[in-house]
Amino acid sequence: METARYILSRFAQSLFALLCIITITFFLARLAPGGPFLDEKAVPDHLLEQMNRKYGFDKPLPVQYALYIGRLVQGDLGPSLGNRGFTVNEVIAQGFPVSFLLGICGLAIALALGVPVGVFAAARRNTTIDYGLMTLAMIGICLPTFVIAPLLGEIFALHLGWFDVALWENSSAWFLGALTLGLYYSAYIARLTRGSMLDVLGRDFIRTARSKGVSRLKVLFKHAFRGGITPVVAYLGPALAGLIGGSFVVETVFGLPGLGQHFVKAAVNRDYWLINGTVTVFAVLILSTNFLVDIIQAWLDPRTRAKR
Repeated sequence: METARYILSRFAQSLFALLCIITITFFLARLAPGGPFLDEKAVPDHLLEQMNRKYGFDKPLPVQYALYIGRLVQGDLGPSLGNRGFTVNEVIAQGFPVSFLLGICGLAIALALGVPVGVFAAARRNTTIDYGLMTLAMIGICLPTFVIAPLLGEIFALHLGWFDVALWENSSAWFLGALTLGLYYSAYIARLTRGSMLDVLGRDFIRTARSKGVSRLKVLFKHAFRGGITPVVAYLGPALAGLIGGSFVVETVFGLPGLGQHFVKAAVNRDYWLINGTVTVFAVLILSTNFLVDIIQAWLDPRTRAKR
């Protein structure tokens, strides 16, 4: 009963947060200077009035908001004003798989590198190995993706020729993009894993296990790992959001047709519905990921349910 109540509570909070994000994005986009039909060429007033009437921009903002929410509930994100002949649903359907693949592969690389490094550094606390690994992790945190991406392209694509440097179809450039994101976030995960593992390794039940002669590996992976990995699981939601959001830069560097380029163009061209659509899709992804992470975290640490 307590678990069901906790899940329903987190689900309701996620829905409320989603509504807030959609509402804020809608009104900020509408209140920003400029408009979707104000380009370099002067548009006659009568044509501008006709276009605003066609898309409903002549109505009061609360009415536009109510109409948009009504379409959104039905799954209709509206037409794309900057991609004539395409709906926002079609634009997102084309670009989202690219951004999602980069984010998921980047997260897998980050976990595969960061967690073992953090555990190994915690097991070798205050040794040269520990200092060296954490120094590399700090360097990784300090280097942004727009620095890492060109370096990887220069080394592995141009000099070694192992991967392609651009394009998507029949190309391996996506791996360099995922590797860029994975290396950046693996540094955060490594430091977080080390800190949480050191906290668990200093507790009484670990000292009791050691005093009973339990081997070091068994202490690490049977007794300490489950508690030490909990903060990393909690970090996965924000990490996935950062990975997919960070893919905007990677997509530009490697010429990948993800949502990043569409979002930037939509903001510049005031493509209201595409702005709202992309933000809504990312918000749904992030909130659903956080929701699943909360459930996993509650399973790993039942005290979480009592705190919320």
